[in-house]
Amino acid sequence: MSSLRADPPTSKIHPEAEETTSCLCSSSKIDHFDRLPDSLLLFVFNKIGDVKALGRCCVVSRRFHSLVPQVDNVVVRVDCVISDDDTSSSSSIKSHSSSSSSSSSGFSSIFRLVFGGISKPFQALTQLLGPKVNSRNGNGPSLSVATDDDMELDQAAVTHHSPTQVLKNFNEISFLRIELPSGELGIDDGILLKWRADFGSTLDNCVILGAASVITNNKISRVMQQENAAAADDDDNGSIPESFYTNGGLKLRVVWTISSLIAASARHYLLQPIIADHKTLDSLVLADADGQGVLCMNREQLEELRVKPLSASSASKRTLVPALNMRLWYAPHLELPDGVVLKGATLVAIRPSEQAASKKDVSDISWVSSTFEEPYGTAAKMLVKRRTYCLEMNSF
Repeated sequence: MSSLRADPPTSKIHPEAEETTSCLCSSSKIDHFDRLPDSLLLFVFNKIGDVKALGRCCVVSRRFHSLVPQVDNVVVRVDCVISDDDTSSSSSIKSHSSSSSSSSSGFSSIFRLVFGGISKPFQALTQLLGPKVNSRNGNGPSLSVATDDDMELDQAAVTHHSPTQVLKNFNEISFLRIELPSGELGIDDGILLKWRADFGSTLDNCVILGAASVITNNKISRVMQQENAAAADDDDNGSIPESFYTNGGLKLRVVWTISSLIAASARHYLLQPIIADHKTLDSLVLADADGQGVLCMNREQLEELRVKPLSASSASKRTLVPALNMRLWYAPHLELPDGVVLKGATLVAIRPSEQAASKKDVSDISWVSSTFEEPYGTAAKMLVKRRTYCLEMNSF
């Protein structure tokens, strides 16, 4: 009897598996990210904001490279402020790197930005405004962001780019925030000094909040409250005690005021090229990482600066401060609701004399009390309820 033997199978037992595998392979070749609309990507980029992160996004793909310049919300964190001495000493490094950087894209420079480098944050006002040796290009102290062409923290290869250079390829900026590494005013530990200034072509207004010391410990607060109970009783009318004039308290507040105004006018002076290059700006803020000072400009103020010539002091590299009217409030001991105690709390509201004379709402101080974030906003609201002292200051 002959045996029947089955022929070997000529087809695969699981054809469905093969079809599934082939489908997976074909789908893996599709970049689903490309299906996202440009508007959604721009929304994400605007949430990122940081110019260095956007620079890195820019080199991911050609599509990203074309979309990043359309971002309208940008944050630039400055690594250092280079004085004339620093500029002249590093001129050879800059000239050496200029030939290679000129041929590369501006966003490639952003991608190579690194934090720190050989940056030297300026801690004192004199570093920004003091007399310096003229640099080769004749420029004064300038904001700078450190870059490294080789992506290594090698001091010999670090170059510097100003915010103007970093932002040159952004075409649609509406909201720009520039953050300095630290405040310009070198103050002692424990002293509180904050300011906010609004500028157009010149100073529009400025508010300064200061205190000789800030105490946050509740136990110390209670002890100090007991020690100053008698003084507090005598100060119910909000008047300034006689000791304020004799122990140097008034002189210190004058120094705070002038220093804050000089710092604000120096920042304003440095913003001129950025404002001229970016006509789409609606808001510009120049702050510092310490939270010491904030310079703000809205759309109307930005347009005013473009139209009206800037009154500047070329020698000191800052905008001239006009004649001012000032209102001052003072409290020897100010305890906030959260337990924080400000000793020698002082609030100064400043407006140009011409503007103050033309304003009908001279008594309106709502703009003063809403200037600072908490808990200092509460401090300002408490201080404006006290007796007001008026002062005047000449242009400088």
